[in-house]
Amino acid sequence: MRFQDRVVIVTGGAMGIGGGCCEVFAREGGRVAVIDREAKAAQTRLASLPGEGHRHWQVDVADAERLEEVIHQIAEVFGRIDCLINNAGVHPPDLTIEQMTSAEALRVQQVNFLSTYAASRAAMSHLKKTRGTIVNMSSMTAVLGQKGSTAYAASKGAQLSFTKALALEAAPYGVRVNAILPSNVDTPLMRQWAATLPDAQAALQRIAALQPLGRMAQPSEIGTIALFLATEDSSFLTGQGIEADGGAALDY
Repeated sequence: MRFQDRVVIVTGGAMGIGGGCCEVFAREGGRVAVIDREAKAAQTRLASLPGEGHRHWQVDVADAERLEEVIHQIAEVFGRIDCLINNAGVHPPDLTIEQMTSAEALRVQQVNFLSTYAASRAAMSHLKKTRGTIVNMSSMTAVLGQKGSTAYAASKGAQLSFTKALALEAAPYGVRVNAILPSNVDTPLMRQWAATLPDAQAALQRIAALQPLGRMAQPSEIGTIALFLATEDSSFLTGQGIEADGGAALDY
């Protein structure tokens, strides 16, 4: 029970990687606060978690002001915050820069990066009290790029740079900030993105083959890395981007 009686906030916690994080932290004794705009999916997720006292707040994370309010509410309800996982995100369809408008690109930044900034900003005073942690869910696209995903890759790169800068700012207070950079994870978001391509099934097979391990990650595998970064097991790590890519970046 490596997270016994501690509190974790997971944005976008209803499904995918966020759902995997919720499962892992609850299994290790944590109390889980899910922030997600999909209320029904979030309630289904909470009902499946072991333990008691888990809660859900329905929020569109692109609304930074509302997100900050909810972070403070969660601290009041639970009495503490020990870990914030900035996971909520969107992956637009496969589009060239000429096909994606500036307004659409801004929306990606609001969901993927500004929410990370706003949630971290609101949580910081509470994390200082517990000497807690922040885990930002970036992406291997932050360091490798991705064709047809300029806005998405830029938003994930922003998360990674933010992680390093905030780690320096938070270190004197014992608050550690790290990021996870998954390659391909078998999530609903991944399958929705693949569905925008001409042959979704072939695309998923090709994506799985990009990893030398021969498969995509499961959400709970990323959740386990988040748990590592949220506990004393990683007590000397801060400002790091952990590349959870199944070896994909090795096979240049």
